[in-house]
Amino acid sequence: MTSEGALYGQSLYDLAKEEQITDRLLEELEMVGSLFSENTDYITLLLEPSIPRKERLGLVDDAFRGQVHSYVLNLLKLMLENNLLREFNACVRQYRASYNEDNGIAEAVVTSAVPLTDGEVEQLTAKLEQFTGKKILLTQKVDETVLGGLCVETDGKRLDGTVTGKLDDMRRMLSDIVL
Repeated sequence: MTSEGALYGQSLYDLAKEEQITDRLLEELEMVGSLFSENTDYITLLLEPSIPRKERLGLVDDAFRGQVHSYVLNLLKLMLENNLLREFNACVRQYRASYNEDNGIAEAVVTSAVPLTDGEVEQLTAKLEQFTGKKILLTQKVDETVLGGLCVETDGKRLDGTVTGKLDDMRRMLSDIVL
């Protein structure tokens, strides 16, 4: 994460917390981030130096005024003015990280060879919440190369119970044996 994006995200979070609108701004930031991801040409247009800055700011104003809180709109304009709009995702990540920390939320990613059933997701989420003591936001990834089992990453920890992981562990143990 870049320091500029993190700084903007943390500053906005601090302001939103003071105003007690952290939930609303998180939702709006993620919506704008999603729009930017889906419309990369729009970002390219907003960063085009041959278009006058005032006109580019007007484009942002036209697109988002009345759709997002004025703090989010002003953040977009400020980042555009400082040529930092490409750091918007880093800003959102920092905002979410601060939000999660204040609200006892941990994000977890589970990787499996096949998609988990709803029941398996509920069981895994409950176990992770018990393990971490936090509310878990679980994201699933399917990777056929893991062969079987689960790999869970949360709070900087990796719990690898995949067949591939176990085979790698065995390979390392065997290579450490001196013949």
